[in-house]
Amino acid sequence: MEIRELLAGAGCDGWLCVMEIDGDGEVHAGSDEPVVAASVFKVIVALEVFRQAAAGELDPRERVRARPGETTLGPTGMSVFADEAEVSVRDLVTMMLTISDNAATDLLVERVGLDRMAATLAELKLTGTAVPYSLGGLLDSIAVDTGLATWRELMAAHHPAGPPDEMLHASRALRPEHSIRTTAGDMARLLKLIWLDRAGPAEACANVRAVMGQQVTRHRLAMGFPDDVRVAAKSGGLFGVVRNEVGVIRFPDGRRYAAAVFTRAHRPRAGENAINAVIGTVAAAAVASLRR
Repeated sequence: MEIRELLAGAGCDGWLCVMEIDGDGEVHAGSDEPVVAASVFKVIVALEVFRQAAAGELDPRERVRARPGETTLGPTGMSVFADEAEVSVRDLVTMMLTISDNAATDLLVERVGLDRMAATLAELKLTGTAVPYSLGGLLDSIAVDTGLATWRELMAAHHPAGPPDEMLHASRALRPEHSIRTTAGDMARLLKLIWLDRAGPAEACANVRAVMGQQVTRHRLAMGFPDDVRVAAKSGGLFGVVRNEVGVIRFPDGRRYAAAVFTRAHRPRAGENAINAVIGTVAAAAVASLRR
């Protein structure tokens, strides 16, 4: 069955790119079409942090304060802390990539700069990817669409249930041209460069690989592969519509594959388990065709 037919059968549209890391083989479906990145863009943030650290421009042990009421909201990590916390830059990266902490992400974005991330994307020729604002900026854009100034105001106005789905699903944040965006091809190429030590200094690439290998969730790409296949990944999702995952799959024989799968549900918040599972299914099918 065609990859996009598999995705449609699970209740979503989808975009995929799988590349051999140590060869030229590639399987793709809509890999150059723009998609909402959601939290997979955090791989770019991590790479920029470690590139600047390798260049001596920042100290990964530098302490950063996260203050409740000032940090970016989100469902995990310091985003939900009740008290002030102080952690190192490198531990912020760990929080960002392992549990997708939004507060940690924006503290890092502020530290490294959107302009520097844009320059790195241009250097790596990832022309389909753009990070025009922080996660806080993305969330605030949703509030602006409703006539309010900030995401905090929007959340307070709809406390405790949160904004209604129809309000969220009508926002610009779910349209690639107005959101943090990428393509499946760009993300697979980025991972390939990181795993080949070509996305920056070898030390920086190794640090990104190490933290990606610690992601807590294992219910998307990893579900498509046996237990002896190692998967280092970063997932992302937005409002029950967008569900994505990018990662590198390493087989016991040493062969490695960079995979990027992006999905958009036909019905918001419906079929989450089926869509999560099909991400692993289509990645496994693509890898199997390359291995043949």
